[in-house]
Formats: sequence, structure tokens, C-alpha cells
Amino acid sequence: MRALKVMVVVMGVVIVAGFAALVAVIAGRVSHRAAAPTAARGFATAAIDIPRDARIEAMAAGPDRIVLALMLPGGGRQLVVIDMATGARIGTIDLHAAP
Repeated sequence: MRALKVMVVVMGVVIVAGFAALVAVIAGRVSHRAAAPTAARGFATAAIDIPRDARIEAMAAGPDRIVLALMLPGGGRQLVVIDMATGARIGTIDLHAAP
């Protein structure tokens, strides 16, 4: 009978400790939640200049960046990276064929 009482007390402690750990994990994940999507915040209008007669072949969006793949008039290719939070061009990457 004594062993049964000890087991009941131990299982009660394990249940309380498990519940406390579960609450701590949930609270930790909620407090480290990512910021709201940048599209919801909006940004000031910013013009992005691309070379004359260039066309956009593809576009890819990440959590905070947009990448435009451009086909240049001379047959070259270029990637334009844009920050979604500000709408400003971060940089360009020229793509050249390997020799």
C-alpha cells in the first residue's frame, strides 16, 4: 500500500512538472514570434529603375526581399534585389556565361 501512495505522489509531481514545462515552452515560442509580415506594414513609394528595353523574366519573394530576374536588351541577364520594407534597391548582380 505504501508503494502505491509513493507512485501516486510521484506521478502527480511528474504531471505538474510536465504541464509547467509545456506552459514554459509555449510562452517562449509566443514571445519569440516573428514580426508581422512586411507587406502588412507597407512602405513609401519608391521607383526602381531598370535598363531601357529590359524585361522582367522572373520574380522571387522572400520574407524581406524581392529578386527580379531581368533579360537585358543585349542578351545579358541581371538580378535586382529589392528590400520589401523600404522598397529601395539593395543591389544588382550581373550574370555572365562561363567561358
